[in-house]
Amino acid sequence: MKLKTKSPIGAEAIEAKGWIGAHRFLILRRISQAFFLSLFLIGPWFGLWWVKGNLSGSLTLGILPLTDPFIALQSLVAGHWPEMTALIGALIVGVTYALIGGRVYCSWVCPINPVTDAAHWLHDKLNMPKGWQPKANTRYYMLAMVLAVSAATGTIAWEFVNPISMLHRGLIFGVGFAWAFVLGVFVMDFVLARRGWCGHLCPVGAFYGLLGRGSVLRITADKRAACDDCMDCFAVCPEMHVITPALRGGDDDTPLILSPDCTNCGRCIDVCSVDVFHFTHRFDKTPSPGRVRTPSNSASGADKAA
Repeated sequence: MKLKTKSPIGAEAIEAKGWIGAHRFLILRRISQAFFLSLFLIGPWFGLWWVKGNLSGSLTLGILPLTDPFIALQSLVAGHWPEMTALIGALIVGVTYALIGGRVYCSWVCPINPVTDAAHWLHDKLNMPKGWQPKANTRYYMLAMVLAVSAATGTIAWEFVNPISMLHRGLIFGVGFAWAFVLGVFVMDFVLARRGWCGHLCPVGAFYGLLGRGSVLRITADKRAACDDCMDCFAVCPEMHVITPALRGGDDDTPLILSPDCTNCGRCIDVCSVDVFHFTHRFDKTPSPGRVRTPSNSASGADKAA
């Protein structure tokens, strides 16, 4: 094992890039999440109704309708045809995420992401055991169940328990039962299952992952030949299984991370001290030599990915 694998995660990146350089996409994500959340809160808080509604459905400046396509889909299976403005809003949002990457919503917009990230940070800080890990495809069963319940009850079923909507209500109306759902997600990721909610259970993430299967925006491990096996990228990735095919591939394997589970959060770019990863597009054909595997580096860093 290399000595550097014993250092804190991202230490080499901080030394090479500086603290801001090693956290730039994390910082940008927090700014993005705060921006989108504030758009919905400045109305009820300060009377500036630039945006009316929430992430489920909204009207911006009285002109631009935006609708969560997952909400629109539930409405359709429940037997309720949405109004034309809602359908237009769902089409706008759906096409946008289909192009830039469905799970970009999860890492750059969803206000629950900072909650689960905080739980994961505290989980690691206290060196908690890994805990129960549901299978990753459980979220797709959750998605199917939500649609089935909507069809059976004639309701938009997910909105009764949606932590995102509950967080909005809690911020607008103050202390109340809504916060119990948000706290439940935090406790689950902190105590029961590391990255359990976003990575294994959330049907919204499952839906947006399916929506963005053919998206243009991608991360590439185009400099994978320079990888020194520090394993920091695996340690910070919320969906670490998406990295392996791109990073460990041979000369004939694409360095693009094409899995719909990737959230395009950019943390692998942040923590890589040798700049293996970059944002690009799915049509990038830049040649990328495969990894040269040696006995010394093939097993190093396993403790960080555990």
